[in-house]
Amino acid sequence: MAPEHSVVETRGLTKDFGTIRAVDALDLDVRRGEVFGYLGPNGAGKTTTIRLLLDFVRPTSGTASVLGAAPKDVDTRRRIGYLPGELRFDPHYTAHDVIDFYGRLRGGVDPGVVDRLLQRFALDPSRRFAELSTGNRRKIGVVQAFMHRPELLLLDEPTTGLDPLLQYEFHQLVREATGDGATVFLSSHVLHEVEQLAGRVGILRAGRLITVATVAELRGRARQRLRLHVKGEADATPFTRLPEVVEATSHDHVIDVVVKGSVEHVLAKAAELHVHRIETHEADLEDIFLELYRGGT
Repeated sequence: MAPEHSVVETRGLTKDFGTIRAVDALDLDVRRGEVFGYLGPNGAGKTTTIRLLLDFVRPTSGTASVLGAAPKDVDTRRRIGYLPGELRFDPHYTAHDVIDFYGRLRGGVDPGVVDRLLQRFALDPSRRFAELSTGNRRKIGVVQAFMHRPELLLLDEPTTGLDPLLQYEFHQLVREATGDGATVFLSSHVLHEVEQLAGRVGILRAGRLITVATVAELRGRARQRLRLHVKGEADATPFTRLPEVVEATSHDHVIDVVVKGSVEHVLAKAAELHVHRIETHEADLEDIFLELYRGGT
């Protein structure tokens, strides 16, 4: 049973397109007030999941609940902010037209909030969509997603096309939204971005959810790499006998050790040698992601 504070809940959610299974028996709970990172390469099923949560497509089997209601509930959808991976509007629309359209769909928005967001992202609302760069179109998408202060934000590759300064501004906006109690479902393949923002991460592979964990928990599962600089000729043999050591090699005056789990025994063994320097490489989300995709779970 899902926690009472789940904002998104799916059970056995499955979507087939002909012979292709895009989402496969997805069981997911997203908690109120968190940033949940939804990771996977293109084609893994991330966008299809979001479309199911918005009732843009219907499941082949299984169920989904959003903010305690079915995705098709119109009143519930007004409480959601959505940024699609690709924005398509009539090229003759201005930014103001787009914002006004979505504002009316959601029952009205505070003009002051809209103005502040437009200023924050340096947008001229009078310019037509056809005249805008990819980055400026993306900024319009960000504004319309956040302007009504939604309870839930479904963001699909949100920083595509934004320069680093605007990416930083977007990250601040996400933190402000969750600080006000909103929940963010962040679909991305930009691992560094998810690592900065998300408390928990779900990793999708070929439509199946292969793990859900906090970033700290994922790091705890990851392999760590240590480089030991020794006086005299290096010999990795003593380290290969340790059960935590996945790999140990040596060359010249250096021993490279790959550890899965605690490094306690490795450091104890290193203390027996004439080690004058230790370099460590802390696994980041990219390392963990690649390890999981190579078959580890």
